[in-house]
Amino acid sequence: MSDAIPDEAGLRAEIEQLKAEFPGTRDLYREVCALLFFRYGVTPTANRLYQLVRRGSMSTPVAVLAGFWADLREKSRVRIEHADLPEELREAAGELVAMLWKRAAGAARDALTTLRDEVEAVRLAAEASVATLQADLARTESALGQHTDALLAAQVRIQELEQAQAAAAATRDALEGELARVQQVLRERDMALAQARTDFAAELEKQRASTDLAETRLQAAERRALLEIERERSANTRLQRAMESAQQRAARDVERAQAEIQSLQTQVGDLRHQAGVLEGRLEAMRASHAAQAQEVRSVRQKASSADGAARRAPRRMARQSSSPAKAAARKRGAKT
Repeated sequence: MSDAIPDEAGLRAEIEQLKAEFPGTRDLYREVCALLFFRYGVTPTANRLYQLVRRGSMSTPVAVLAGFWADLREKSRVRIEHADLPEELREAAGELVAMLWKRAAGAARDALTTLRDEVEAVRLAAEASVATLQADLARTESALGQHTDALLAAQVRIQELEQAQAAAAATRDALEGELARVQQVLRERDMALAQARTDFAAELEKQRASTDLAETRLQAAERRALLEIERERSANTRLQRAMESAQQRAARDVERAQAEIQSLQTQVGDLRHQAGVLEGRLEAMRASHAAQAQEVRSVRQKASSADGAARRAPRRMARQSSSPAKAAARKRGAKT
């Protein structure tokens, strides 16, 4: 029998099927032995079995192969002893079995020798690797000893740097907190300043609207006084009251504006220039109010003059009407 197998792919396919049918490692090795010996006519060896199956250790195919040959030898002996064959055939069969057994035993010994050689080679390689590793370990220990001092110095330096970093981090945190506080104060001041500007603008707008309304009312009152001075004395009185109320409101608005300007000057120093400009405008408004008051007084004087003229007119008419009566009386007295 030869170890060469013509249909290597078919053999491997059948072995894969046997792996699915026989999960046990020893059973699988036994079936592969029978497949090689009886179907392909190849004498199985431990090395060949292990190459085909790749399961377990190398001792497993050796033990299975020994059992296979023992079973085969036992079965062949029984069959030859009990078979009804001539003596020549029994002897030939015995010689054939003996020859097969010798070949199998030789193949097993060769496989065992090969296995021993492989194990010895692996052992020598392992010893060489261990020696190499020991040399590397010695060099590593020497290098480790040399670098220990440097490592300790580096650790000390790292600790110093960590302490410095912690101090710097604490300082940075404190500065960041102070910066956040200052920024918050600035934001609050900006908000207060914006609110103050808004309030001042609204108050100024109210004052302007009140002044415009007072001027409008004053002009209407003047027109009504000029056109209906005789028939609207009561309206003139109400107008005077309205003007006085408007003056009082204007005075209160001026005082409130002055107080608001003073408060803004105290809170915000950088608005002094703008407050000065607004104060100039306020003085101009005061002058305008003074002019308006002067015009009101002039209107009052005109109204008083018109009222006096209206009162003197009936008296002149009475004197004029009494003069002809007196003349007639004088004439009647002269005739008598």
